[in-house]
Amino acid sequence: MSSTFLSQLPLSRQEIDRDHETRSRAGLFDELWADPTTRLLPLWRGRALAAETFSERPALAFVPTSAVHSHELWVYLGISLSRTSPEPVGTRLVLVVVDDDEAERLEPDEARWLNLREVATTLSDRDAGAFVQSLAIAGWHASHSHSPRSGAETVPEKGGWVRRDPELGVELFPRTDAAVIVGIVDENDRMLLGSNAMWKQNRYSLLAGFVEPGESFESAAQREVFEESGVRILPPEYLGSQPWPFPASLMVGFIARVDPAFAHEALKPDGEEILDLRWFSRQEIADPKNGIALPGPSSIAHAIIERWYGGPLPEEALAW
Repeated sequence: MSSTFLSQLPLSRQEIDRDHETRSRAGLFDELWADPTTRLLPLWRGRALAAETFSERPALAFVPTSAVHSHELWVYLGISLSRTSPEPVGTRLVLVVVDDDEAERLEPDEARWLNLREVATTLSDRDAGAFVQSLAIAGWHASHSHSPRSGAETVPEKGGWVRRDPELGVELFPRTDAAVIVGIVDENDRMLLGSNAMWKQNRYSLLAGFVEPGESFESAAQREVFEESGVRILPPEYLGSQPWPFPASLMVGFIARVDPAFAHEALKPDGEEILDLRWFSRQEIADPKNGIALPGPSSIAHAIIERWYGGPLPEEALAW
């Protein structure tokens, strides 16, 4: 992945050493709570608390342990490496998931509880990484409260990065669902965009889908593109990846050319996920009369389209 492309993926940024070895330390959270320099990141209903004072851009609130009176979950995030944040390098950071009552006590103004999709591109590297990490691991805990093997209620361990089945004694680890997303270019250098059945009709994005068991990323890209559009592509070129914690995906980005042997095949939307498909030239993307809405800058789809487009996408098209 080129550093230029990576810089366009806001959710791939990070400035935290996840400090894996410390997770297994006995009495870790007692140790962290006894350390006056430890800082907590409150998370409520998937939203992170904003710092009280904003400078040029929003920032997350990392509060002392005394600020949070109760929590539903805690997870050791690691050690801050940021030299530009209020907290010094080496500060140990902990996610605390709080309930409605504690969130109300901490900050009754819901406007100060930030939505990742809305602030992803404006947060610092450390804050963006911490928010993504927190949202992903909190989502996993919420969906794995019971063991898929025995049905027993599982217990968080190792700093919140493992859940143990107490009946079978087995450890359950967080899982990430890999999904491929592909920018498809034809012989005329046009890009293929599709409109999903869950969107308004003027919304278009790249074709994407989950990787199936026993399948490589490249094979998944070729299969998904054909299933959703009827288009055969040549082996795709890897561009980069970005976590997408809505709820637990890793988006693996590719660019691919249409296979010349099938270049003149008609587009065939699958009719279930994809209702409409169109080839777009750069001129059509730039023309406001088309009235299309493209993916916003927090997504890897935006970065792939922009890479093909050759510059910033028209702001009036970024409606979602």
